[in-house]
Amino acid sequence: MSEYSERAEDTAGQLAEGGRTDPATEAFVAHRNLLFTVAYEMLGSAADAEDVLQETWLRWAGVDLGTVRDQRAYLVRITTRQALSRLRTLGRRKESYVGSWLPEPLLTAPDVAEDVELADSVSMAMLLVLETLQPTERAVFVLREVFDLAYDEIAEAVDKNPAAVRQIAHRARAHVAARRPRGVVSPAETRDALDAFQRAVDTGDLQSLLDILAPDVVLLGDGGGVKQAVLRPIMGADKVARLLVAGMGRVADALSLRPAQVNGHPALIVRLDGELDTVVAVRIDDGLITGLYAVRNPEKLSHMERETALRR
Repeated sequence: MSEYSERAEDTAGQLAEGGRTDPATEAFVAHRNLLFTVAYEMLGSAADAEDVLQETWLRWAGVDLGTVRDQRAYLVRITTRQALSRLRTLGRRKESYVGSWLPEPLLTAPDVAEDVELADSVSMAMLLVLETLQPTERAVFVLREVFDLAYDEIAEAVDKNPAAVRQIAHRARAHVAARRPRGVVSPAETRDALDAFQRAVDTGDLQSLLDILAPDVVLLGDGGGVKQAVLRPIMGADKVARLLVAGMGRVADALSLRPAQVNGHPALIVRLDGELDTVVAVRIDDGLITGLYAVRNPEKLSHMERETALRR
């Protein structure tokens, strides 16, 4: 949690103990996890989502609450506008990023996985699909499909009329449908695939690895220019399997893989000599791993130390 939101929560607690209330602070704290989730789904970056919440808080603190009919909708509108502005900046930053850019992984609580729609929307695979949308399309899709906001509410948030928002939503929905995983995958299926993957990597068994990887599997690595990672996508089961067996074989004595809930789905945490090194998330289609997403950039691993609360 960032310093500003900790201050907001501390302030709310102090006011409550003193028998006084600050409606603006209470409303912000009550909706904070929702606002963070909106910003994170739009940006794919927890650090940037925290910055957006800080900007939202600063603007919210100056609002005359007597003019606000729906505090939740008003806060979502501020957050969306700030996230849209940052999303355009983030797009320019990604153009100079070293290697593949992957979303920032989050260690999530079990209740996120229990909300199937929320878990699907924050999965690494879905966040990468959302990366292919234009900023306004992404905002409209997230607010409509994930948070079920009315078209007129979304129109206010993105400065469009409701008719235009409906068209954008239709276009974004079709775009996402053509690229998202082909079917709903249960947590048990994901765990089974990851267990098979982990056993194959632990034993260096090339054939077992080939058995769990789809023929068209894609491996993406994100080292951010700080840690060594593949700079371009590696495609094909044979290439991916051989790369993994060779790479992990070199550090086998120092390597450990452990399962964790990441972005609402089972994933693997890789440690070297006991230190967090990589988070590996997967995409699964028809029982086989079709996508491997390995995040090594240390700047993107800070939210793996404690669980992040996400809400719809």
